[in-house]
Amino acid sequence: MDQSTHDVRRANWLNIVNQCQERPVDVSVRQWLADNGIKEKAYYYWLRKFRKEAYDQIQVPAVAQTTEVSFAEISIPVAASPESAPCTSFPSPVAVIKCGGISIEISNDISEAMLSRLLQEVAHA
Repeated sequence: MDQSTHDVRRANWLNIVNQCQERPVDVSVRQWLADNGIKEKAYYYWLRKFRKEAYDQIQVPAVAQTTEVSFAEISIPVAASPESAPCTSFPSPVAVIKCGGISIEISNDISEAMLSRLLQEVAHA
């Protein structure tokens, strides 16, 4: 089978699968296939192919294990007055972000700017 024939068949089956997915709620897949003269085995064959294609497209490559260590500098805003100076005791965290061996604890006292900066750095890590 040449590529153009395969492309036409693929497009036809994609249309069939989409129509079946949009069937009325009270109609089963089996009933819809019977009503439209479509063989159940052929339908599930193509459905499996389309799902595999979609799965392969969203696969994120596995993160390679490296021993390289990198750091990101995060600047802390300077306190405007002595009353707002940072305290030496840390409040209990309200959120904990864990990824691999890294743990980031966040309290309600975190500023919006600091949280934004932190999330930007984590997204690039």
